[in-house]
Amino acid sequence: MKTKVLTIVCITLLGFMSCNDASIELAQQNKEIVTKAFEVVGNGDYDKFDLYIAKNYVRHSQATPDLVVNSLDDFKAFIRQDRQVIPDQHLEIKKLVAEGDLVAFYAVYKGTQTGQMGPFPPSNKFAELDFSGVHRMENGKIVETWITWDNLTILKQLGHFPPAQE
Repeated sequence: MKTKVLTIVCITLLGFMSCNDASIELAQQNKEIVTKAFEVVGNGDYDKFDLYIAKNYVRHSQATPDLVVNSLDDFKAFIRQDRQVIPDQHLEIKKLVAEGDLVAFYAVYKGTQTGQMGPFPPSNKFAELDFSGVHRMENGKIVETWITWDNLTILKQLGHFPPAQE
């Protein structure tokens, strides 16, 4: 009887260990996909976006509530416009944490505003902004992102806040 119970316990533990290994492997794969996605987005390699980002990609951002991104094409258009405003931009991942189909990130966005940014004229000033978010993965691609940053921080660095007194 003891042998039978011990065998069941061992088989159960091996099952948990193999599930844990699969979870760790999936988390690592997802982190690698996110790292590659940051590289192609940061470099403006639009032809490679679809290797890491799904066609039905959706982006959620409290920082840009009027910007609607409901597809990979919408996202490419957004990044093209952003690169016109800050053409020397650089993205740097500081931390990635993955669990299941989610990958959380903490990163830095750097660059010089040489183009019109909404109502703000080019400042020719350099800004460095921390941002964070969570990507949801599906079939080896990013399908959804929740992203946030502090708009006042970048506006201050670019000289657009506080507004000029008339």
